[in-house]
Amino acid sequence: MKLQPLAAPEAYLAPCDIIDFEHPAIQAKAVELRAAQAEPLALARASFEFVRDEIAHSGDAKRGPVTLTASDVLLTGFGYCYAKSHLLAALLRANGIATGLCYQRLSVGDSGAPYCLHGLNAVRLPGFGWYRCDARGNKPGVNAAFSPPIEQLAFPIKEAAEYDFPQIFAAPLPEVIAALHAAPDIFWLHANLPDLDPISTQPESLK
Repeated sequence: MKLQPLAAPEAYLAPCDIIDFEHPAIQAKAVELRAAQAEPLALARASFEFVRDEIAHSGDAKRGPVTLTASDVLLTGFGYCYAKSHLLAALLRANGIATGLCYQRLSVGDSGAPYCLHGLNAVRLPGFGWYRCDARGNKPGVNAAFSPPIEQLAFPIKEAAEYDFPQIFAAPLPEVIAALHAAPDIFWLHANLPDLDPISTQPESLK
């Protein structure tokens, strides 16, 4: 699949209200990661592994607040896939590594409806170009890794209604932001995960 950046290159290095890498906590963590691994590829891998392994996936843990901004994810230590992708983008952008947001449409269960969006990242790496990685967190049956040029995502596409969106977004999809804003807790969010059907709809955010 050919990835499609939608924004100007500088947009993938910029902060926003959600990818708030100017927050002191994000800045401090970015400095800590860079001090240990200054080379860009090693720094990107270390940042990925920190978010994957040290930030709990709220759905897997069945606890924690609903987080949205990168700083909230870092400060609480919890996030759904979308929120964890916001944190990884913030940490990498803070260190000058262009990073965007990507999405898949997946079955919530083993197969069939209902479906939901799943959030992950694309990172622009020297020598490789744009590379997708998924820091949602591993568990039995899920083994995502950072091993460019080979993608090792958390979830393969298994059926016709599932979908890999090729777009690389500079900011989160409005549908994702709305769902996280609306959720009173993680259990409500799990029952009301955002979804987009790429075949029957053409939302403005995907044009």
